Amino acid sequence: MGNLLLTIDPDVVNWSRAQFALTAIYHWLFVPLTLGLALIMGIMETYYYRTGEVFWKKTAQFWQRLFGINFAMGVATGIILEFEFGTNWSNYSWFVGDIFGAPLAIEGMLAFFMESTFVAVMFFGWKKVSRGFHLASTWLTGIGATISAWWILVANAWMQNPVGCEFNPDTMRNEMTSFWEVALSPMAVNKFTHTVTSAWVLGAAFCVGVSCWYLLKKRHTDFARKSLKVGAVVGLCASLLTAVAGDESAYLVAQHQPMKLAAMEALYEGGKGEALTGVALVNPFSQPDYMNETEPPMKIAVPKVLSFLATRDFNGYVPGIRNIINGYKKDDGTVEPSLAEKITRGKQAIAALKAYRSGQKTEANVKTLKTNMKYFGYGYIKNASQAVPPVGINFWSFRLMVGLGVLFILVFAIILFVLYRKDISRPRLLQMVGVALIPLAYVASECGWLVAEFGRQPWTIQDMLPTWAAVSDLSSGSVALTFFLFLFLFTAMLGVEISIMCKQIKKGPQL
Repeated sequence: MGNLLLTIDPDVVNWSRAQFALTAIYHWLFVPLTLGLALIMGIMETYYYRTGEVFWKKTAQFWQRLFGINFAMGVATGIILEFEFGTNWSNYSWFVGDIFGAPLAIEGMLAFFMESTFVAVMFFGWKKVSRGFHLASTWLTGIGATISAWWILVANAWMQNPVGCEFNPDTMRNEMTSFWEVALSPMAVNKFTHTVTSAWVLGAAFCVGVSCWYLLKKRHTDFARKSLKVGAVVGLCASLLTAVAGDESAYLVAQHQPMKLAAMEALYEGGKGEALTGVALVNPFSQPDYMNETEPPMKIAVPKVLSFLATRDFNGYVPGIRNIINGYKKDDGTVEPSLAEKITRGKQAIAALKAYRSGQKTEANVKTLKTNMKYFGYGYIKNASQAVPPVGINFWSFRLMVGLGVLFILVFAIILFVLYRKDISRPRLLQMVGVALIPLAYVASECGWLVAEFGRQPWTIQDMLPTWAAVSDLSSGSVALTFFLFLFLFTAMLGVEISIMCKQIKKGPQL
C-alpha cells in the first residue's frame, strides 16, 4: 500500500469484481435453501419426536436428504469466496483485515464447526442416539448454519456502514475500537433479520413447490398435503417478517447510504414529502441523465410515502442524486457537503497520510488526517459519474424483489385457505403456481443482493474505500482466466446439484 493505491489497472478491477460477483451469486443459490430447509426439517422432526409416528420420521429424512445435498455445495462455494478476499482484494484485506477478519474467523471456528459436527449426527445417528438427542442435533445444525450467516452478515453490514473502528496511520490499517459496536450495529441486526427471514421464505417456497409437484403427479399425496401445510405456514409468517425487516432496512439505507436509496427510487431531485415510486420508465441497461432530468417518464407514485419510509415523517426531506452531488441540508439542520468538497477533503487526507508516512509526523498532518479521514475514500473519486451506482439495475431489482414478496404473501395465504376449506388436489392452477414459487423465490433472493451490492457502488467500504483502490496488484489476464474456470466449475456443480436433487425428489419419501 506504499503507493497509496493510486496505480491500479482498470481491467483488474473489472475482472476482480466480475469474479467475486460470479462466486457470490452461485454461493447464494445454495445458502438460502440451506437456511430455509433447516427450519423445515427441524419442524418435521419435531412432529416425529412428539407423535412417534414413522410417517413424520420418513418425512424429516426426506427433507434432510435434500438439505444435505445443498449444504455440501454451499460449503464448497463459500470457501472459495473467502479466499478471494486475499487473492483478488488484498489491499482491502490489508486496509481493514483487523476488523473484517474477526467475524469471519468466529464464523469459521464456532459456527461452521458447530454445524459440521451436528450434521454428522443428524445423518448417521438415527439408530445410534436417542430421539431427543437426534432432534437436538437437527435443530443445532440449523442454528449453526444461522449463526454462520450472522457473522458473515455482520462483516457485510460493516462494509455498508463502517463503525467501531479507527484508522492508525502508523500501521496503515483500520483497527477495531469496539467489537460489540461492529457485531451489534443496527445495520448488522437488520441485515441478518432480513436475510434469514427471506431465506426461510425460499425454503418454504421450495417445500411448497415440491409438494405441489407431487400433487400434480398424484404421488405421495398425504405427504404432499402435510408438507404443503408446513411450508405454507412457514412461508406466510416468514414473508410478513421479511416485509417488516425490509421496511427497517429501507430506513437504515436512507440514514447511511442515501445515494443507494436515490438510485433505488430513480430520484434525481429530492425534497420534502417525497412520493414512493411504483413504476416508471427507467432503462435498466443505461445510466439516465440524472443531472438534467427532473424525474423518470411515466412515473406512477404514492404521495409522501417515500419520505415516511426514509425519515418516519411524511414531510421529511429525502435527497435525490443531484442533491447528494451538490450538497444538501438535513432535517436536523446539519449540512452534507457536496461531492466536490468531499473529493477535496479526501485528497487532503491522502496527502496528509503520505506526508506522515514519509516522516513528517507533525501535529498539523495528524490533525488534517483525523479531520478528513471520514472522506478518505472520496480522494480516489474523479467525477460524479463514478459516485453514482447504476440506477436502472437498482430501480428494477428493488421493484422485482418487493413485487415478488407481495406475491408470496398472497400465494401462501391462498394455499392455506384452500387447505383448510377444500381439497387442495383439485385446483391444478394453484398447484402449478406453487411449483413456480421455487424459481420466483430465487429471483427475489438474488434481486435483494443486487440492490444491496450494486446500490453501494463504487464502494467496497462505504465512503472509505472504492473498488479500484481495494484490488490486488495482479494481471488482468490471470483474473480473467480464473473467472472462466470458476464459471465452468460452478455451473457444473449447479448442474450436478440440480440433477441429484431432481433424482431424490422423483424417488420421493420412502414411506
